Amino acid sequence: MRFVFPPIRRSRNPLARALSVVAGLAVLGVLLVFGVVVIGVLLAGGLVFLAVRQWKLARGGATATPRPSASHTSQDPKVLEGEFVVIRQRDPVHH
Repeated sequence: MRFVFPPIRRSRNPLARALSVVAGLAVLGVLLVFGVVVIGVLLAGGLVFLAVRQWKLARGGATATPRPSASHTSQDPKVLEGEFVVIRQRDPVHH
């Protein structure tokens, strides 16, 4: 079973057609303005968030990277620790 819309009945009155075009353009304009406002609010909120975060980092209130715990043997923060597996292309990989 298919859902079929009824045929669109266009008005023959040119004034009614013009008013419907103007109404459609007004709705599109309102949606466009609403979208621009939403994007502006998100952008402003993101900039405020980043500014507050940078301000806190500059004051030394929060650290950018987590501090290593006492269990780490390396004190160099540039050392990346982890477990790595070498995967060869000829061997199948099982996840």
